[in-house]
Amino acid sequence: MGSIKIIIFDGSFKTTAFINRLAKGLAERHEVYILGFNEELKQKVKGVHYVPLGSNQSKFRFVKTSLGYALKSGSIKKIASTIKNLFQGNKKQLQEQNLSFVLNTINPDIIHLQWPSVIPLFEDILQEQKTPVVLSQRGFHNNVRPFVVPENFNYLKQWYPKIAGVHSVSKAIAENGDKIWEGDNKLNKVIYTGLQLQDFSFKQEYKVSTPLQLLSIGRTHWVKGYDYALQTCCILKENHFSFHYTIIGGAGDEELQFLISDLGLQDCVSLVGRVPQKEVFRMMGEASLLLMPSLEEGIPNVVVEAMAIGLPVVSTDCGGIPELIANGVNGWVVPTRNPEAMAVAVMNFRELSLEKIEAVRLAARKKVERQHNEERMIEGMERLYNEVLRRFHAEGAESSAEYAERNN
Repeated sequence: MGSIKIIIFDGSFKTTAFINRLAKGLAERHEVYILGFNEELKQKVKGVHYVPLGSNQSKFRFVKTSLGYALKSGSIKKIASTIKNLFQGNKKQLQEQNLSFVLNTINPDIIHLQWPSVIPLFEDILQEQKTPVVLSQRGFHNNVRPFVVPENFNYLKQWYPKIAGVHSVSKAIAENGDKIWEGDNKLNKVIYTGLQLQDFSFKQEYKVSTPLQLLSIGRTHWVKGYDYALQTCCILKENHFSFHYTIIGGAGDEELQFLISDLGLQDCVSLVGRVPQKEVFRMMGEASLLLMPSLEEGIPNVVVEAMAIGLPVVSTDCGGIPELIANGVNGWVVPTRNPEAMAVAVMNFRELSLEKIEAVRLAARKKVERQHNEERMIEGMERLYNEVLRRFHAEGAESSAEYAERNN
């Protein structure tokens, strides 16, 4: 596969760790652009081109960017339209206009959308079918939102047939995507998230602390199942089990604070705000066990990362977790919405020998090395792009031949 121009779009420069790893790996062999509605980023991925579409944080910079693109276009009509939209405060139209200018300037071979929620900005591209679009399926936007918001399901069902290729982070999420739309020619590839494993040192010395240090990481949303995790803590406390549970990302959530108080868990549960990734890894290194109580997931990065560094995991069997964890082999799996089962798993863990825990930790690391190495992810994405482009050009040639035949 030769070098191609790739636009990676999630609406922001502040992309996720997965997107940054993908962009960095692709940039070694391809021309990679990240477009965003912001203009400042302290740490950029080396070799990646960052192109602003107008700042969402500064009105002045948004006006400056919009006028700049209008002037570069050389179109009096575009300049007049931009000035009119600025005076009328038509931000959405200006964002779409800036995006259109940048897309025409870059002229990418392929556009990779990271979330279904950004599809509305690319409706014209999808309708015209001049540039193939790849869509990633992961997490809430695919596993939950379409199935609780009928309007969203119907919207995606309308536009999915125009997507040239789909990237799914797990087999489970690929199946959920097929519930939205499934066609004979649908190109849907499962490509697991990849880690630069040299950045995830395996913790050689592991100790089961007393009290047992339990840890969860992630934003506070009902789909994360923290209310069930707190009910698990209540059961542990009733059984006089010695533990402390910390939720990174939970600070300030009123519902969790109320539930902690209502269950009498103030002395054994801590809610911590968001912390830098380096601090997250430090806290993971000090924890005894990661709890993943989610109701639905793709394959959560935090579980993959925990397994990579040697932190044992007890997880619900949601989404793609069964593709990652074999119960009792490289972690432990319990049913969703079942605090009793999770409490039993935690108490059983405390009774395990260090030899058994060590075997599970090593098996977890090996699983991540096989399934979630970065090179495998990059190669998988390149194969998907290559297949998308092959089909796109073949269909283009076929359409040209049909046109010529009709006009002879």
